[in-house]
Amino acid sequence: MDVFGIEGPVRLSGSVTINGSKNATLPIMAAAILAAGKSVLSAVPHLSDISVCGQLLGRLGCKLSRGSNGNLCIDSTVIDNPVGEYEIVRRMRAGICILGPLLARCERAEVSMPGGCAIGDRPINIHIRGLRELGAKIHLKNGYIIAEASKGLKGKDIFMGGPFGSTVLGTANVLMAATLAKGKTIIESAACEPEIADLANCLNKMGAKITGIGSPRLTVEGVRELRPAEHRVIPDRIEAGTFMVAAAITAGKLHLHNCRLDDMMAVVDKLRNVGVTIDAAGDGCVVTRTGPIKPGDITTQPYPGFPTDLQAQFMALLSLAEGNSIIIEKVFPDRFMHVAELNRMAANLRKEGPTVIVAGVKKLIAAPVMASDLRASAALVLAGLAAEGTTAVSRVYHIDRGYEKIEERLNPVGAKITRESD
Repeated sequence: MDVFGIEGPVRLSGSVTINGSKNATLPIMAAAILAAGKSVLSAVPHLSDISVCGQLLGRLGCKLSRGSNGNLCIDSTVIDNPVGEYEIVRRMRAGICILGPLLARCERAEVSMPGGCAIGDRPINIHIRGLRELGAKIHLKNGYIIAEASKGLKGKDIFMGGPFGSTVLGTANVLMAATLAKGKTIIESAACEPEIADLANCLNKMGAKITGIGSPRLTVEGVRELRPAEHRVIPDRIEAGTFMVAAAITAGKLHLHNCRLDDMMAVVDKLRNVGVTIDAAGDGCVVTRTGPIKPGDITTQPYPGFPTDLQAQFMALLSLAEGNSIIIEKVFPDRFMHVAELNRMAANLRKEGPTVIVAGVKKLIAAPVMASDLRASAALVLAGLAAEGTTAVSRVYHIDRGYEKIEERLNPVGAKITRESD
């Protein structure tokens, strides 16, 4: 396994281009199952999660290829093995997204219970409930979800709310299945994330009839078939937020290109509140910090609230604030495995249930730390940029799941990150 060596403290300065969204790409790749033929996606990042999803689609019968321009072509003319195998699905939470499309196109599917980051319990009961509402017969056997719809799917009014708000992947699954269901489906309490809007827009290009995009009520008029389409994936708002924090934690200045501020209002607001300047510029923004980091309070919520996927990165930033901050996790209450690792770097963090009290310190000190999940690993890299000494971050395969060659993109703007094999 690879290890990052991060020398700090540094001050970042320069330009970085934000890649296409991982969380938008994965369900859109699954959506290609719905239309026989070649769909072409552009702005698809080179990430391990994308590769795993490609392997999953390949096992179903799809043929995938990358063009010289970086476009990803998915030929789903043949789907002859509607099975999401454990050895692949266990490696990636979004693997569950093939369930709805397979059920709609093949009228049957066998998909392993999903894996992914260790960030707490993430049940899929809402996915299953929604697909059952559409007429699927579903049972569990040997760790697999067995779904059948021999008479096809039928549209229905479905409530998708859960104990921690709307489910993003659950909304994606039911939305994709509903496009080929007979009649009208209304998805109430649908996830409003930009990634769901991007999926819906792609489905409409494929011939679906979806309205209410971006709202908590999606209306789907079922169609007989969908056709392949070309689609450009939206920029990754989580990657953009991570690079914003990188500029802030190093008292630097970064010009981020291909960054949609309209998708990040909660993030921008919190950064400005703690002393970071963010100015729109061209197709992105300029992020600068010249003064001290002010304390703040953050509560993660479903979109348009503050994203849980940036909670760890903000914790690293606020650990250097002049005063006490509070972070409350309301999406995944157990998503705090990075707390102990940041404390190893001389942060002063105290966890109390779904809350972390952050007592700001004057400096972080380098230490050997271990990444526990994708976003926690990003937080440790950010902390390493600001810490005194050389921080060793192990298990960086986690960060490769969501950030394309992060060291090669940060080093040209002032970082000092090396990758070595352990």
